Amino acid sequence: MAENAPKEANDGTVSESDAIDARISEGVSAFVPHNRALGIHFVEAKGGSVTLGLPYDDKLVGDPVTRIIHGGAITTLMDATCGTAVFVRLKEAIPIATLDLRIDYLKPAEPGETVHARADCFKITRTIAFVRCEAFHARDSKDLVAVANGTFMIFRTSGTDPKGGAP
Repeated sequence: MAENAPKEANDGTVSESDAIDARISEGVSAFVPHNRALGIHFVEAKGGSVTLGLPYDDKLVGDPVTRIIHGGAITTLMDATCGTAVFVRLKEAIPIATLDLRIDYLKPAEPGETVHARADCFKITRTIAFVRCEAFHARDSKDLVAVANGTFMIFRTSGTDPKGGAP
């Protein structure tokens, strides 16, 4: 069974939560080849937040002396996580685009450490989604590497729900 494939209950059914997690997991890499190339993967969706991971890899190192992951890889992780949080809030695959992503880097990611990013889409208007994100070392969610705020354009067709299906 794939890592994030839906888990079947004893009666052969799959929970809605597990099915959503599997679709998110597939979408993170299947629809964005850049995410796949960097190794970005789905970790969890919980309470409206989404977490993606970026495993340490020598190909992502920005400085061979320090072995620290390049900031561009962290930026990509945070952008992908924010976008995924928007999709989860919309509950459908409406095209979106990053309008603005403000990132404050707090410290370098440690060599050899996986970095996770957790994002929450906290507000949606008809055409804009607003997201907050934190990147941290996977071993400790309080060990922040960077924080971000982003805005995303939502390309709605006529007749789609302006509230993104969210309360």
